[in-house]
Amino acid sequence: MIQPLAYIHPQARIADNVVIEPFVTIHKDVEIGEGTWVGSNSVIMDGARIGKNCRIFPGAVVSAPPQDLKYKGEPSTVTIGDNTVIRECVTLNRGTALDKNTTTIGSNCLLMAYVHVAHDCVVGNNVIIANSVQLAGHINVYDHAFIGGTSAVHQFVEIGAHSMISGGSLVRKDVPPYTKAGREPLSYIGINSVGLRRRGFSAETINEIQEIYRIIFLKKYNVTKALDIIEAEFNPTVERDEIINFVQNSQRGIMKGFGI
Repeated sequence: MIQPLAYIHPQARIADNVVIEPFVTIHKDVEIGEGTWVGSNSVIMDGARIGKNCRIFPGAVVSAPPQDLKYKGEPSTVTIGDNTVIRECVTLNRGTALDKNTTTIGSNCLLMAYVHVAHDCVVGNNVIIANSVQLAGHINVYDHAFIGGTSAVHQFVEIGAHSMISGGSLVRKDVPPYTKAGREPLSYIGINSVGLRRRGFSAETINEIQEIYRIIFLKKYNVTKALDIIEAEFNPTVERDEIINFVQNSQRGIMKGFGI
């Protein structure tokens, strides 16, 4: 299902049942998995590793060289998992040798129109990034996160699993897992309870997460004191330990509680 008006380098590795529409350009060092659809006027450049059953809409540019002055043309990649949707005019830049050497987009993701993902980012599975979000380099976005439209994320920021960021946000600090973030400057506005219920988290677990974040964001403790209290007062769980590890390992510091 390759249209004659598309250009595909003869050494590109295209699996069975891939549909390539007219005016697509596919470079030499490219791999595309079974069942993927590539829309008209898309450009798939060297280093692209695209999984199965993906949908790449018109005007997308996958695996362009990074917009990083330190990049010297070294081989690197963009890896996209299975069942991911890349909408119109999304741009995905490949990695650099000074970091991961790859940019990674997980499986079952939705990147809406005009999203930009810069070099050496890691986007987990089941992530939704809404229209015109701009991710700078070296950002980690963990599983099931949602980033609202037109948000801009500073380089090296970490966005935790199951978190939700309001549209139009400027994300300069790390966003811990399970939280909702909004306002300017970006602040804690609660936990993502609706998303957690949809994904099968129990009411008991949701309540515990909420109590943990009350200690971190609303009780006026410094971060070290808040974590000491959490470790002393809450039994170890997957969620408790994930929150503690995220906050302890934050390099840029976490967002603030509202009004702090």
